[in-house]
Amino acid sequence: MNPTAALHARFNPLIRPYLVLYGGLTLAITVVGLPLALLWFCGVGQWWARHYFDKLECELGPTALRFRKGILFQVEKTIPLENIQDVTFIEGPLLKRFHLSILKFETAGQSAGQAHDMKLIGVIDAADFRGEILQRREALKHSLALQRPAAPAADDESLALQRAMLARLDEIAALLRER
Repeated sequence: MNPTAALHARFNPLIRPYLVLYGGLTLAITVVGLPLALLWFCGVGQWWARHYFDKLECELGPTALRFRKGILFQVEKTIPLENIQDVTFIEGPLLKRFHLSILKFETAGQSAGQAHDMKLIGVIDAADFRGEILQRREALKHSLALQRPAAPAADDESLALQRAMLARLDEIAALLRER
């Protein structure tokens, strides 16, 4: 795989019935949401899931991961690869039933409860996609480390100057203590 070529994630179409079921069950949990759950299962959820799936987009570039989703409100997030601390692979009973998984990204500087986390649901070959993200992240960190200039070696003249300055500071401190 070319590390500079953009890699577009493909999403499993089974994400649509999963989203309908998950949304409907979430609504049905409360008594107030029960009538909304009926509307959800009768067609609103299917319409929403179809349009949501059509708008899903994810691209892994050489330096960043870009994710786009939304129906009424388009949300686009870009995470620089060097900020990704970990990519968690999640599978549960309901997800396994639909042959789906979740990739959850933990980024540098992220605090609990902030909206900086990103989840990808339904990526086809999610384990391979996760591996590619982590591999590109490490390659980017390695190339950035090679680009950093090395610390200049201290020459004898600057060391001698530093020692002379420290000796003079010691003399001044001793004079101040005598007063």
